[in-house]
Amino acid sequence: MMQTGSVTTPFGRRPMTLALVRRQTALADIKQGKTADKWKVFRDASAAMELLGIQSNSLAVLDALLSFHPETELRQEAQLIVFPSNAQLALRAHGMAGATLRRHIAMLVESGLIVRKDSANGKRYARKDGAGQIERAFGFDLSPLLARSEELAMMAQQVMADRAAFRMAKESLTICRRDVRKLITAAMEEGAEG
Repeated sequence: MMQTGSVTTPFGRRPMTLALVRRQTALADIKQGKTADKWKVFRDASAAMELLGIQSNSLAVLDALLSFHPETELRQEAQLIVFPSNAQLALRAHGMAGATLRRHIAMLVESGLIVRKDSANGKRYARKDGAGQIERAFGFDLSPLLARSEELAMMAQQVMADRAAFRMAKESLTICRRDVRKLITAAMEEGAEG
């Protein structure tokens, strides 16, 4: 079955992959009226960073990107493309170097947390209509965060459950080792055989 719609191909030498096409077409399937708190989604992504294959610097860049979105809520019907310059993005990402910034943007795209919406010349900007409303924007699309908000929450819960299970196993092992050590010491002091 052939699907219709549009996808944005990367500017410059960045390759187009079928995974990018799948991610972009999945954005069209966001449920009508869906909303999510951007900072809760960010906390969930932070908790699940190992499962997502991203690093702490990637989270710093994602935090900076989210800070350019003026509202606290990500809404399906809202404009979710942010268009900061690399200089402004680096500044909000705690002075991150340009090459590091670009590498972590690529990691966020690869992990499916953001999508690039490149203009014809590769610049990030917004075109406004006569009323001052954004008509078309080029930059970073945050809608994958909204689309995957439930998945990210489930991943975060799984990571927390795994950590809790590991902590309990570690405590049980520590208690078991203590008990064995004390029993051996008591047996040696009282001259028990064996």
